[in-house]
Amino acid sequence: MFDFSSVTLADVAPFIAIGFAAQLIDGALGMAFGVISQTLLISIGVPPAAASASVHLVEVFTTGASGTSHIVHRNVDWGLFKRLVPFGVAGGVLGAYVLSNIDASAARPLVMAYLTLVGLFLLYKAIRMDKPRFEDPKTTRPLALVGGFLDAAGGGGWGPVVTSNLLVQGGDPRKVVGTVNTAEFLLALSVSIAFIASLGLEAFTIATVGLIAGGVVAAPFGAILAKRLRPRLLLLAVAVVLIVTSLYSIVRALSLF
Repeated sequence: MFDFSSVTLADVAPFIAIGFAAQLIDGALGMAFGVISQTLLISIGVPPAAASASVHLVEVFTTGASGTSHIVHRNVDWGLFKRLVPFGVAGGVLGAYVLSNIDASAARPLVMAYLTLVGLFLLYKAIRMDKPRFEDPKTTRPLALVGGFLDAAGGGGWGPVVTSNLLVQGGDPRKVVGTVNTAEFLLALSVSIAFIASLGLEAFTIATVGLIAGGVVAAPFGAILAKRLRPRLLLLAVAVVLIVTSLYSIVRALSLF
């Protein structure tokens, strides 16, 4: 486990800033914290399994704060929440086991290519949206299972997969973002326990402290943005973030960047 006795504020400050920015985006749009944080950790040499373990430990705190704020601002659809959580947790625990024992990175470019197409479709919907027309998403349990698995095995898959596909099905952007963020707390907690069981506490680094601090401070602001942004603008922002992060992940996975 990392020795924190010699850590200074200068060591932690960059991670605080990244945690704040990533959680502000994630809390408002329902995605991007895992992608941004895990990409950072891997880029400084942290192994993929340890990076995913660190990010999920951080997300226990950030999603707890974010979920609480979304509940306060009434951004949560509790019926949808109950459908997502059990299958998301099951998929996350399975994904943690796979990443701890098997290299699952080969499929990541394909998943990101799919999410890029979803982002383009959401962008089209946002541009064409005149009056908000929302429907209760029907395909939720299999989506949560896949999203939870990819989140643990691939890093940052829960928000992009689940949020984007619920929006494609016509979900209210504010309720979708709030519900997915709140459900992510139980997913992150379960995945963290699974990683600790597989890897031990050695997986966690100094970056964890900074990401937690920045993320927890930003969490309330993300929920406020999700509540106040107009549905069309919120959908447009989700589409742009999804396209950019997915394309970046494809380029990185293919070692072209």
